[in-house]
Amino acid sequence: VGDSSVLTCSPKSNITMLVWNIRPEVGGPCTLGYRADNNLTHTNCTDSMNWKFRPNQHPALEIQQVGTAHEGNYTCETVATEGNFVATYYLTVLAPPMLTLYCDDHGNPVCKAVAGKPAAQLLWVPDSNFTLTEEGHDNGTVTVVSKLTANSANRTNTTCVVFHPAGTQSKSIAC
Repeated sequence: VGDSSVLTCSPKSNITMLVWNIRPEVGGPCTLGYRADNNLTHTNCTDSMNWKFRPNQHPALEIQQVGTAHEGNYTCETVATEGNFVATYYLTVLAPPMLTLYCDDHGNPVCKAVAGKPAAQLLWVPDSNFTLTEEGHDNGTVTVVSKLTANSANRTNTTCVVFHPAGTQSKSIAC
């Protein structure tokens, strides 16, 4: 989330035409087209999706500030002197969760991995009894909340570790 992503296709030379058909999971489809004979481009996609031209390379699709709404199928169709070629990508968007750790009103540590995609996994160190809840959000992200039980919270320092494909994080607290 938030980064730019560049999708390329067809390393073929002598491209006549190249078309990206984009079908996101959220929202309607759109198309980007390129004709080499007159260097003409066409798009009905949002401003966040556009061609990225580089010297001595074929046009690529650039998605600026990737968000969860960009997740979906991206198919590149190329017409070249060597033939017609199709490449399909499925763009999966990772949203790293924001980690918060605090003590509740009863002195129990509470760890939250807020708005991650996919849902984060939480672990307490040292290992203890805990409750775990998940809350899904409309944008496809998930908040995971873990609370240590009163019996296991009687330690001077407890660490919450959050595992996520976008990276591992940890924080420690003494309640």
